[in-house]
Amino acid sequence: MENFSLLYPSGKTPAFQTLRSEACNDLSLDKILDYITENDAEKKTLREMMVRLESSPEVIRYRCDVFEDIFRFPALRSKMQEMLEQLDYLKTIGKSFKDESVAPIWQLVNRLKELEAYADCMMGIRQALKDCDVRSEGLKKLEKYVSSVCESSGFEHLKADIDGLLTETSRIQSITLGVNLDERLCPVEVGIMSINEDKIDHTGVLDNFLGFCAKFTELINLNSGSMTRIHTAAGSAEEDPLMKNLSRAVTDMLSTTVKHLKTKLARYVNISAYSLTKFIPELLFYIRWADFCQRVTQAGLPMSRPEILNTRNSALNASEMYDIKLAISVLSGKNLHVVTNDFEFSTEHGIYIMTGPNRGGKTTFTQAVGMMFLMAQHGIYVPAKHLSLSPCDNIFTHFPADENKTVHLGRLGEEAKRINLIFSEATEQSLLLFNEPLASTSFTEGLYIAKDVVQALRCLGARTIFNTHMHELAMNLDEINAENGKLKAASLITGIRDGERSYKVLIAPPEGISYARDIAEKYGVTLHQLKQTMQQSEQSERAS
Repeated sequence: MENFSLLYPSGKTPAFQTLRSEACNDLSLDKILDYITENDAEKKTLREMMVRLESSPEVIRYRCDVFEDIFRFPALRSKMQEMLEQLDYLKTIGKSFKDESVAPIWQLVNRLKELEAYADCMMGIRQALKDCDVRSEGLKKLEKYVSSVCESSGFEHLKADIDGLLTETSRIQSITLGVNLDERLCPVEVGIMSINEDKIDHTGVLDNFLGFCAKFTELINLNSGSMTRIHTAAGSAEEDPLMKNLSRAVTDMLSTTVKHLKTKLARYVNISAYSLTKFIPELLFYIRWADFCQRVTQAGLPMSRPEILNTRNSALNASEMYDIKLAISVLSGKNLHVVTNDFEFSTEHGIYIMTGPNRGGKTTFTQAVGMMFLMAQHGIYVPAKHLSLSPCDNIFTHFPADENKTVHLGRLGEEAKRINLIFSEATEQSLLLFNEPLASTSFTEGLYIAKDVVQALRCLGARTIFNTHMHELAMNLDEINAENGKLKAASLITGIRDGERSYKVLIAPPEGISYARDIAEKYGVTLHQLKQTMQQSEQSERAS
């Protein structure tokens, strides 16, 4: 059967761009994954997949189909989770099978258990997929693949052989020893007289003999698949020639059984590759994200399948979108109201100059847009009631840098270097997210540089959010848009209602002065309010 993947449709090879570490940090990707799984190995796997950003609509739609199937069937996810744990167990007992220090018969018994677990796993997944009305190309291929493996490997015969072989090994209940003595009745040699299907009766002559030969303290007793090791007063089997002789004798007499097991297992030698294990990272990715999305929807927040448009459109249309980290806060027990927003990217609104008050939600919204693209392009349901978008080829971010990283260039020099690097790598299909850039210099210098950057963004044609305190930058958009460019710049504001931050985002002219007026009125520091305060104070003093 052809090779296939749950991440790529037939005929499509990986063509992803890797997110820079700065973008992962600025979008809080690691913090989000910390909530999705507590297992460090799983977290590493999920992160490695999330940083690989595919922009092909065909690939993304394929992933959306697979994710939707896995999200729709919790029972299927549960069965697949059992499979992941089973395959992890197979790795453990597989090491025992290959361990040369383990007695051959126990290597073979472990091999039996390994094959039995693998057969159970494959047949369980096949049945789980048959029980669900899967629609995605990826899961239909997985069902066909698993069925093919089950049928070609003869799992029904394998199960019968395993049951028989395990029964044969479990019949070994005891070993009868023969001991040669010297003239002083001291044991000098030992050998195995027989391998028995019955336990030894510890009465009569045998107990008397063992009491007389106090040198032996334990006897090999193979009971229900376990072996008790012989110990002597003189030391361990490794140190005592007598015990070495006994160990060799045990191995020799069991060789017939070992050969019989190996002959039976030879027909299943091709199963050792365990081809299903190659799907573990992909299944883990879908399962963990589906579990998370289900918890979010159960908390009453919208999650939806993204509609993937062609890349040439450079569009995005979202209704009731929100930051996924707010959902995590709700799931963590915080009592907060999650504000949703409608948002779009288009030719007329391709570059947003975003302004608003401190702690008004500008950074949160900027991150929300980035995570919206990232989740959608991995096929995951997105935090919105509806989303349609043209995929981006990469996500570039410019957030305030750690002070320790600006020692050599200074903050402005470091910012300028990062902006230049973004323009050297970004294309018109990229998504650019700027959070308070050029805040390290004077207002006049920052505004001068910011105007040039925005003009360059229009020439590049990449969808952008330029989050800034420079309200004047958004007030001069007519001048900026007068120049030739692929996209137009627009003003985006975070609102204030009745002096309170509403966290609602609107396409509107900047309101820096009105923001200040609302806050001043709320706290009573307008000129009129301050005069009233002074008059009331004077009146109070005269009255006293």
